[in-house]
Formats: sequence, C-alpha cells, structure tokens
Amino acid sequence: MSPVTAKPPRAEKRPVVTTHHSVALTDDYAWLRADNWQDVMRDPAVLDPAIRAHLEAENAWTETVLADTAALQAQLFSEMKGRIKEDDQSVPTPDGPWSYNSRFIIGGQYPLVVRTPREGGTEQLMIDGNAEAAGKAYWQLGESSHSPDHNYLAYAVDDKGSELYALRIRDLATGKDLSDEIPDTRGGVWADSNVLFYVRLDENHRPLSVWRHVRGTAASADVCVYEEKDIGFYVGVGKTQSGRFVTIDVHDHQTTEVYLIDAAQPLLAPRLVAARRFGHEYSVEHRAETLIITTNSGDAEDFRIVTAPIDQPGEDHWTELVPHKPGRLLLDVVAFRHHLARLEREDSLPRIIIRDWAGGAEHSISFDEEAYSLGMFSGYEFDTTTLRISYSSMTTPSEVYDYDMAMRTRTLRKRQEVPSGHNASDYVTRRVFAPAKDGETVPVTLLFKKSTPLDGSAPLFLYGYGSYGISIPASFSTTRLSLVDRGMIFAIAHIRGGKDKGYRWYTGGKMQTKMNTFTDFIAAGEHLVAKGYTRKGNIVANGGSAGGMLMGVVANLAPELFLGIIADVPFVDVLNTMLDASLPLTPPEWPEWGNPIESVEDFTRIHAYSPYENVTRKAYPHLFAYAGLTDPRVTYWEPAKWIARLRELNTSGNMVLLKTNMDGGHGGASGRFDSLKEIAVDYAFALKIAGRAATSVG
Repeated sequence: MSPVTAKPPRAEKRPVVTTHHSVALTDDYAWLRADNWQDVMRDPAVLDPAIRAHLEAENAWTETVLADTAALQAQLFSEMKGRIKEDDQSVPTPDGPWSYNSRFIIGGQYPLVVRTPREGGTEQLMIDGNAEAAGKAYWQLGESSHSPDHNYLAYAVDDKGSELYALRIRDLATGKDLSDEIPDTRGGVWADSNVLFYVRLDENHRPLSVWRHVRGTAASADVCVYEEKDIGFYVGVGKTQSGRFVTIDVHDHQTTEVYLIDAAQPLLAPRLVAARRFGHEYSVEHRAETLIITTNSGDAEDFRIVTAPIDQPGEDHWTELVPHKPGRLLLDVVAFRHHLARLEREDSLPRIIIRDWAGGAEHSISFDEEAYSLGMFSGYEFDTTTLRISYSSMTTPSEVYDYDMAMRTRTLRKRQEVPSGHNASDYVTRRVFAPAKDGETVPVTLLFKKSTPLDGSAPLFLYGYGSYGISIPASFSTTRLSLVDRGMIFAIAHIRGGKDKGYRWYTGGKMQTKMNTFTDFIAAGEHLVAKGYTRKGNIVANGGSAGGMLMGVVANLAPELFLGIIADVPFVDVLNTMLDASLPLTPPEWPEWGNPIESVEDFTRIHAYSPYENVTRKAYPHLFAYAGLTDPRVTYWEPAKWIARLRELNTSGNMVLLKTNMDGGHGGASGRFDSLKEIAVDYAFALKIAGRAATSVG
C-alpha cells in the first residue's frame, strides 16, 4: 500500500453559540449549512462556493486515501453487477385487458415501463427510463399509475435527487405527454379517468395539502381539497383495493386520520372516517357497504381489525372482526371481494393469513427456514382469488408466487436469477438472540459461508437501523455476498426501535427509551464476540439515515468494540435539527425523538446522545460517512459537520472520511449500476480495514 502524503481537509471553525433551556451550545461548523439550502435542493449550482470547495476537498481526500482500493472497487462492482440479470423483468400484473410490468435491457440503468394485452399480443412501451434519463446526472422514476380506462399514465420524475417530483400525464395512444405538468409533488392517484388527486409539497418541502387535477387543464386551475394546518402531520393519497375510494391519510409517527373521497363522485368533499386522537393509528380498506379498518384502538398495541358501515364510519360503530393478540403484529391488510389477506409477524417471523368472507375460515401461508422475509402484493384487481407473494431468505434468492386464496395453491411465477451463479448450500443463515442489559433478547440474523471459521478470527459486518418502527427483513441480497465470499460474517441486529418483536419493540426504542436502540446494537456485537463469531475490535458497523445516527452514537459509546463504522446519509446532528422547526422533517419527527424546543426533558435526553454534540477527544475506529447534496431527509451538512468535528478530536490516527454525492440525494445514485459503485466503495473500505482487500473470492 503506497503511503498517503497529503493532509486531510480541515474545516474552518466559525463558532456560533445558541442558548436553549439555559444551556449554551457552541457549533464550530454551523457555517457548512447553506443559508439558501432550499434553493440548493432545486439547483445545486447555487451552493455557496466555500461550502462546495470544502465538500469537494473532502471527496478528493477520500479518493486519495482509498486509491489503493481502486482495483478492489472495480472487482466488487464487477461481481455485484454479474449477479444481476441485466435483462430482468417483473412478473406482469393483470388489470382488465392489460398486464403491466417493468423490465430492463442489457446495459440499461433505468426501467422500461410496459404493458401487454392480457390475452397475448405486442408489448407497448409506456416509459423508456434510459431515454428519459439521457444526459442527466440524476433521474428517478417515482410513482406511476394508469387511468381506469387504461388510456393515460400518470407518472412522477425527480431529476435532482431532492424528491421534488414533477407529475406528468402521458397519452398512451400517442406516447406523448399532455401539457398539464404538475411540479413539487410525489405522484398521483386516479379517481376516474379524468380526475387525479395528488399531494403538493410546500416551500419547506412538506407534504401538507391534497389537490384535485382535471386531466387536460393547467396545474394553476387545480383545487385544494385538503390542507393540513399542523406542520407536525404529513398527508398522503391512496386508493382502496376495491377502487371505490380515494384515501387521504394524515399522520405523524403515532397518530392517524383518514378521509375518503368517492371515486365515482370526485368533486365531493372528503369524508372523515375517525377524528385524530393522540396515539391512535388506523388504516382503511373497503368491501361492499363495509369499511375494514386496522386499528390500535382499545389497547390493541399490535393492532386488530374492525368493520364499520360506509355511512357510519366513526368509532362508535366499529365491530371487531379480528381481535388483538399481544405479540402478533398486523403489518398489512388487503380486502378482496371474496377474501381478506393480512400480513403479520409473530416471534420475529412473518406469515400471511387468508380469511374467507363467506364463512370466516382462516388459513396461513408460512415457510420453514430459521429466518426469512415474506411480502404480499395486492395487484390492481379486486374481484380475484389471486394474491401475489414474495419470499426470500439470507441464503435463498427471491421467489414470487401467485397464490390462489380459494384453492390454497401456489404457482411459482419467478425465481431470482443470479447469472454469475449462486449455490445456497454453500451458505449458512442463523438466528441468535443477544441478551440486552435489561433482560430483553435482541434477534440477530447471520449469514456466512460454510467454510468460514467460527473461532473468532473472522471479521464481522454488523448492520442496524432501529427507528420509526421499521423492521429489517432477513431477505436475500446479491451485494452482501461480496463480503461473505471473502470470509466476512454478515449480521443484522433487529434492535428496538423497529417492530421485529411487535409494536412494543418499537415503543421500547423511541422517545424516553431511545437509548435501548443503541445499547441493543452494542449488546448484539458483544454477544457475537462472546459466542466466538468474531472478536472485539473486528466488527465493521453500518447503518444509514436514522441507522446512521445509530452509527454516530455507538461510535461515541463503544468505539473499542468496532474496527470501523460506515454511516450512510447519517442523521447525526439530531439536536440542532430537532431545534430547527423550519427544516422539512423536524415537526413530524418530534413524536419519534421529542421536541427539544418545548421540553427541557426532551432537550436533555437528545443532548445526551446526539452524535455531533457528543464527539469528544478519544480514539475512534475508522469512520466513513456518505452524504447527498440534495438530500431533503438528512441534509448534507449533518455528516459534513460530524466528520469535521471527528477529524478535529479523534486521537487514533484511523481514517475519518466523507464522500458527498454532488448530484444526488438520500438514496444516492439513481442508476441501478451507478448505485452498485457506491456500495463498492463502502465494501472496499470495510475489506481494507479488515485486511481482506486482497482476499480472493472462493
């Protein structure tokens, strides 16, 4: 390895002092936040030249330090690309006379959205992603939906990475877009074939209003049908499986309110189902003259299912259909004409339950592996007995089945191909439980090659998230095989803050109990050391977004446990962000973290763990942070400030690196191959510090 002689960039210190609840906070690097950040989201070229110069200097330093991994990065990219079927396609989904799907062409980075006559015939190309993205540094197709008469396609496009989508309508007979383009949205839902409902983002990037658009008219003529006054709540639009109702979903992280618009009468005002009540979450489906409501009312922490008449939807008229069972978390519910399908999780494993409306009989769909991922997709049709399900595990590539809910039979529609080859029997997946300090047990899913020694000598890659109730499935990934094939053990810690062990697993890792998220992750690492899977100081930790916050906290709490930490778009400036109500996500995030503006208790708690404030002079492991310049979720200055402070105070001499995508946002590069290049950098960093950079695959 050739020595690195250049010096890392040092951000200038320009102290800014603010006082909250009689506590003075000094932020030496606050200047890295552009005053015109909202304009930067729309046009990155207007970024302050001094900030741009610093970010580019960081990028250059990272490239210099990782220059000796260039060949490894290329090899990793080649391996990961070789596991992707380049001309892959999704299973066609039928709707009336057509079947809709997407596919890729060899060498293409972006999808082709297509449809084919249901009874057979010539494919029709609706969107050519490669042609649309030509000449653009970033291009992302958002939501798309065809009109009920199949004549039009509404689709959303983001060409900055800022998630400010432009909604367009394409005439499928001509292949041309109509003139009525709608800016600053995230996609739309057709009521009928003339009227479209969509969410518009305000000047602070918040989805607070729902608008009605009549096809063929200017966006300036659109009508606002719902506006949320509480900036702590966001709105979304959807549609019941029956197609009868457009739904307006108003929510924060713990309270929901739903309105219905009759799709056959889209000019009527939305009708409220149940008024918001703090802590009450619910969602709505429909069948015949009945609403099917999944709710946590009545102390149903893990949710129950009730029904209500369409004309009397309020809570006073709810009748229980599926009772609450503690520890059995209801994840998704879809109502068909003859069946009700629900996805649930119990004992950390998912299953699908089918209920026959005629007699109420139920049966389950499950699999036998120790840990696996299971999903269900409702498709477009209501009067059908077919439910599409997907299954995979850490060792088993994804399989897609069409399940006949009446006949109880499944038909394999697609098995994920790994062109370069994959033998599942060469790998082992295992579920272990790490004891937490308060007596809970933390599920940890492991993947390793059978040939990997389990004597503590193997480096271990430990992934975690642990926020918003999001559970990380034990699913198949072609990319992580590049680590496992080089003798690393890959592990997912299913820590509190997710819902892996029911809703209580979520509430046990948020607000006042947030520290459990961090100590669970540390406990998982310590348990894997104690059981001989690896050794202390030989763990590379990884998390992104809120999982990046996890990375920042554990770096402060237990730096000696980790060899390195990779933080992707990390939410590490938690306190300053939660103190700034002008930022897009701050008010809706208060139920997750607390409101440090109003509450001394919340301020004190967040201040105690916020990664940026708690960087101190100590020996840190190797650190690599990734950012996106136009990221509206975790703004670029959070990782930039964090890395600047770490570089100032770290005493270990280990690498402290920052890479900012100057053309992308929260999700990184948009192309399916370009995104692999970013993963290759992460993995090359991990393999370099683990001493596996020269290890051949086999």
